[in-house]
Amino acid sequence: MPFVALGQHGVWTCEHGTGSDPVPKVDFPVPHPPPLMLRRQFLHHSAALATLPLLGFDRLRGMQAPPLRVDAGRLNGWLAGFDAIGRTSSGINRVAYSSADLAGRAYTLDLMRQAGLAPRVDAAGNIHARLEGTDRTLAPIVIGSHVDSVTDGGNYDGPVGAFAAIEVARTLREKNVRLRHPLDVVVWQNEEGGTIGSKLAVGALTDADLDKVARSGKTVREGIGLVGGDTTKLKSAEWKRGDVACYMELHIEQGGLLEKAGLQIGVVEGIVGLRWLEVTISGFANHAGATPMDQRQDAMLAAAKFTVAVNDAVRAEPGRQVATVGRLVATPNTTNVIAGQVVLTVDVRDLDHDKLVRFTNRFTQLGRDIGAATGTSFAFRTLVESEPALADARIMRLIDASAASLGLTRQRMPSGAGHDAQEIARIAPIGMIFVPSVGGISHSPRELSRPADVANGANVLLNAVVGADGQ
Repeated sequence: MPFVALGQHGVWTCEHGTGSDPVPKVDFPVPHPPPLMLRRQFLHHSAALATLPLLGFDRLRGMQAPPLRVDAGRLNGWLAGFDAIGRTSSGINRVAYSSADLAGRAYTLDLMRQAGLAPRVDAAGNIHARLEGTDRTLAPIVIGSHVDSVTDGGNYDGPVGAFAAIEVARTLREKNVRLRHPLDVVVWQNEEGGTIGSKLAVGALTDADLDKVARSGKTVREGIGLVGGDTTKLKSAEWKRGDVACYMELHIEQGGLLEKAGLQIGVVEGIVGLRWLEVTISGFANHAGATPMDQRQDAMLAAAKFTVAVNDAVRAEPGRQVATVGRLVATPNTTNVIAGQVVLTVDVRDLDHDKLVRFTNRFTQLGRDIGAATGTSFAFRTLVESEPALADARIMRLIDASAASLGLTRQRMPSGAGHDAQEIARIAPIGMIFVPSVGGISHSPRELSRPADVANGANVLLNAVVGADGQ
């Protein structure tokens, strides 16, 4: 039953809920009664206040209340302890399915148990833990990230979001805040190897994909078994549209925009789509000393011109698109021989699908033009084609409002890196929260996000979850 009682420090407290199902209290400051207040006056005021619950608890919930906060020391302590797992002289090495990855997963499972959760590993090898809601008919709000690393990486890419999700669930339990929706904490397996766990969750991997070899030297199929999954039951781990109310992920920015702008939080607009192109440039290998400059079919010269042309084309158009020529292999790759062939790669990324298509076509035309001018030929092959995953507008507003309630500075921005959220966007609305990366450095032993920024991100996630539950 709802009731009104006089709280401490002259505050009238209205609470709603019963027994094990309490709801956060709403406080109404009122003056202390004068020492000589007559009993009749006191009863008159009490009767007036007692009618407040009849106004409807939904209206009370909408009133301004202080934001919730996580235990920042505990969260950052978990990260500090995790740094020892997979630490080598060259950086963090918790690559998927390695012994260090298994140790990291064990550490994570223990944190979940300490939080009062009952973790389980699904058939895909992803770790799940649920905080039950008051309405079992509602789909869960899902939060999480990953704990595996790249080779020679850092301690913050993934674990910040995974551990913050556990801390959010623990804080809600400790503060007796009951959500209507279930809250699922998920730690995805093998994110760094191509968002494998989250792809499996949405049924986006083929049987042939399971035989691809991870950085640890084990196949994905072998790895799933090692982490406690079962490849014969992968369908049981799949989500379909409607199974998830929404997905939110906290992550380090992995770039330097927030730090450069002096801002605390990034509200992610979406995860960029990308195209990976393999370009084969064919010329004619010949003697470096005996072949005149005007008689050469130099594949290396054509590759150099093409690299500059790609850079110029992308920079000439306003926007946040990026393109990179990241790998180049020359044949015969000998000091005194003109290169007869060069194979290079182009990585182009943007939030706009049409822009990706336009730049891909532009690069193809540049190749034709440069080939004609240098006596070479260009052949293009698409290696990877990933579509942009846009954040849900409603979730972006919730994240923005959560940051505002905490007094944190923020901006909207794209994610230039891939994340598990982009896979879940296939079946559910998603949102992401970024915190600054010191120096814009990631995938490096020098990767760092400051404890205060980690706490800020976790607090934004916590209050965004509460906000999403109220929608």
